[in-house]
This record gives sequence, C-alpha cells and structure tokens, in this order.
Amino acid sequence: MAVNTQRTPLIAGNWKMNLDHLQAIAFVQKLAWNLKDAKHDFAAVEVAVFPPFTDLRSVQTLVSADKLPVVFGAQDVSAHDSGAFTGEISGAFLAQLECTYVLIGHSERRTLHGENDEEVAAKVTAAVKHGLVPIICVGETAADLELHGPSAVPVAQLRTALSGIDSAADIVVAYEPVWAIGSGQAATPEQAEQVAAQLRLVLSETLGQDVADKTRILYGGSVKGVNIAGYMREPNVDGALVGGASLDIDEFSSIVRFQKHVGV
Repeated sequence: MAVNTQRTPLIAGNWKMNLDHLQAIAFVQKLAWNLKDAKHDFAAVEVAVFPPFTDLRSVQTLVSADKLPVVFGAQDVSAHDSGAFTGEISGAFLAQLECTYVLIGHSERRTLHGENDEEVAAKVTAAVKHGLVPIICVGETAADLELHGPSAVPVAQLRTALSGIDSAADIVVAYEPVWAIGSGQAATPEQAEQVAAQLRLVLSETLGQDVADKTRILYGGSVKGVNIAGYMREPNVDGALVGGASLDIDEFSSIVRFQKHVGV
C-alpha cells in the first residue's frame, strides 16, 4: 500500500534527557548536513527534534540563523500560564522560543510523574491556547493490552485529551505502546494500524471528519531504519515518534529517508 499523500509525514525525535546545549547545536548541524542532498528529505517529510528545555534557545538560534529545514518542540508544557509553579514551563515561554510542537502525555510522564488523563487534557488546552501544536501521546501497557484488548486504553486517553479543544485546533496524535518503548520489541505494522484507525475514528467523532482526515497519527516504540517502512505503508500511520534511535544521526536519518524503502 502506498504512503498516504494527504498528510505530510512527520518524523519526530524525542531526545529525552540527553544532550546538553552544545551537543544539541552540533547534532542539529550534522543532521541537517546529513540530509541535505537526499531526494526526499525535507521536501516531502517534516523533521522535528525535541531537545531538553535547556537546549531550546540554542536550537532556536541555530535553526533561525542558518535557516535549517528542521522544526523543534518541547518535551512537556505546564497547564498553567504563570505563577508559583516551581520547575514548570509555560506554553507562553515555549511560544516565545518559536517552538512548533510540544509533547504531551508521553508514557514516561504518565508513569514516572503520575500524570493522569485530566492533567494531559489541561496541558493540551494550554498548548493550543499559546499556538503550540500538541503531540498527544497515548498508549497501553502490556497489562492493559491483556486486560482490555488493543486500542481500548489509547482510545479512552485520546477522548479525554480532546475534551477541552475544538475543531480549529491543530494537533498530532502519537500511539506509543508502553510495552514496546525501548524494549526492542516493536508493535507490528498491523497492530499499529489497528490502533491508529480507531484513534482516527475518535478524531472524527469528537472533532469532525475534516479534522480526522488532516490529523497526523504517529507510531512510537522501538522505531528504527529497518522497520519504519512497514509502518509508513499503513494508511493511518503518518510518521513516527522516535526515542533512542533519534540520538544516532545515521539511524535517525535512515528513518527520515523511509521513502527510499517504500518505493516512492
């Protein structure tokens, strides 16, 4: 099956807590150079990186000064605009740094920091308020999968996350099965497509068919250059949220160049 041409594929690299601001500058420079001569790179694929907060100003300066065709975003955002919230980062601050995207509800935030669906929804609303595009992360654990079956938990998470926004909002959804992240055991393309199709149905029911048709749904969980093509052949998978492999320039570049593997 051909890659979907209605939605521009998005390959997003979540660096997590890796690379200081000097390393970030070097990485983005090398990434842009590595991809500059490839036929499909940047012209038909949107490439985004998600550095730690301390790197964002450096990445912004580099991308702006050198006019690099890379966009960037933050790994989290506060539900609050300002105030006595030590350690949190407002969407207003991220907007001033020209962030395009922000990750919300990543499995590590849910697991390690106890974020629930209502908190995720509040952050989605805050991101949209400040002109940021939320990448809403949803996914199930192995126990969830066994107890509820495929798609039940991600669908419920997405319904709640969308509760505070309307159809004018620009969003991205990322399906990241918790059991696959960092495990080396990725979901099959068929498994990813099954859940992505259900998530698109939720988008249609909640925000309308036009929104569902234009919203990109990413897969995340042990994505590599050798398996990206399989996901991108599926009609409801529009890109990838890449973790560990996004820290390897050659590997991440191979993922960005997925079109070479799917024959388009």
